[in-house]
Amino acid sequence: VLRVTGTIEDGDSVRFSKALEAEEGINALRLNSPGGSVRDALDIGRAIRAAELDTVMGAVDVCFSACPYILAGGRERRVHPDAQVGVHQHYFGAKTVLPAFLAVESIQRGQGEVMTFLDDMGVDTLIMQHALSTPPDEIYILLQDELLSYRMATEVTE
Repeated sequence: VLRVTGTIEDGDSVRFSKALEAEEGINALRLNSPGGSVRDALDIGRAIRAAELDTVMGAVDVCFSACPYILAGGRERRVHPDAQVGVHQHYFGAKTVLPAFLAVESIQRGQGEVMTFLDDMGVDTLIMQHALSTPPDEIYILLQDELLSYRMATEVTE
């Protein structure tokens, strides 16, 4: 089991791929992250699925913001009942002031990419209702039955 912890930074998907190539015998990733770069999380999630790895979370682990996209990449996704998986609104691209029409276009394009990714991973895209209705400075913690019904977790287990 390879531990994946900390904030997801720009460029982490490249670093993750290199680390994964350097490791042998990995069959699962244990996640504990407050989130970060959505783009990198999507790329890491795709790499996890391509490598046919599982994702797991222990009792004290959190997976917030962009981290659930890494969790979704797992072939099997096992979450401890005391772990927390949370979603909220996020932005795509640089933190800059843009005209409203450009900002809306960027956000909508990004949300479309996220929904395509979730569907490709077998996660119900209705999970996005919680993300889209929760402000970026708050987190919606998914309940155990939501983790299972949206298929974000394939199993809630100790």
